[in-house]
Amino acid sequence: MYLKNAIKHFKLITKHKWVVFKLCIKVGEPWRGLVHDISKYSPTEFFESIKYFNGKYSPITVCKKDIGYSSAWLHHKGRNKHHTEYWVDLQAPDKTPMIPYKYVAEMLCDKLAAGIVYEGKNWTKEYELQYWLNERSNILVNEQIKKLITDFFTQVSEVGIDKALTKSNVKALYNKYCVNKENDIKNNTKIPKEN
Repeated sequence: MYLKNAIKHFKLITKHKWVVFKLCIKVGEPWRGLVHDISKYSPTEFFESIKYFNGKYSPITVCKKDIGYSSAWLHHKGRNKHHTEYWVDLQAPDKTPMIPYKYVAEMLCDKLAAGIVYEGKNWTKEYELQYWLNERSNILVNEQIKKLITDFFTQVSEVGIDKALTKSNVKALYNKYCVNKENDIKNNTKIPKEN
């Protein structure tokens, strides 16, 4: 059973990693795609994942339901800056700081790849937007990053991955939502309210 799960899990995470790599190339971040999710092959993450592998749901979700937490997830989110959870510090003055561009680009590629790989032939260009709209209220992340993600997945749903996932477009979205806001915060200037 464990050997079979190990093979299936290895294939799944490697396929996901390959898709992320290809998408990261499109946004000009090949290094982020190359090193994406390497920690999933570590003993902490890999062995828990094969124990709870089921082929339908994330092993992390299954583990959390079984024992109340996941060592794999705690290990993973603490080592992978493309996860919003990496950037949350409830004890810091700025609990959800701005995430640097390269990790935001990797995050978008990761979310797309997860949907593409796990949904398979059922994946549509609208899938990511619907998934994001359902989960975003539960995500603790900088509000500007949230707006960027929503805008990006809206674009994917309207024009598809090839037109939305380009270096120039993702960089423009980052500049629109993050760069000016970050500079305003650093300079202690007031940020005008958006309508």
